[in-house]
Amino acid sequence: QVQLVESGGGLVQPGGSLRLSCATSGIIFSVYAMGWYRQAPGKQRELVARISSGGSTNYADSVKGRFTISRDNVKNTVTLKMNSLKPEDSAVYYCTSRSDYSNNEYWGQGTQVTVSS
Repeated sequence: QVQLVESGGGLVQPGGSLRLSCATSGIIFSVYAMGWYRQAPGKQRELVARISSGGSTNYADSVKGRFTISRDNVKNTVTLKMNSLKPEDSAVYYCTSRSDYSNNEYWGQGTQVTVSS
């Protein structure tokens, strides 16, 4: 059974930081690209950051320079470090995984991030 479990969301003031983690099980983590998406109320889900199985990263323009995605192939986790948070970063953040060798794609249940004073 595949599980992706996000943690680390919460309420933070503008300019603050949060660290999201996604713990995975049931997949061969090292051959999966991992990503973080977010969805704000009334908006489409958007890609925030992605890291390939080989460690290459890409980011949405809106978060470049503020967010950092990383992966730990021993602990089978992916982390999103978010700095200089803005109110427009408020959303439900979802962890995703996609196999390098098939169309298998999995999603976590999401974690809420709220940036507000």
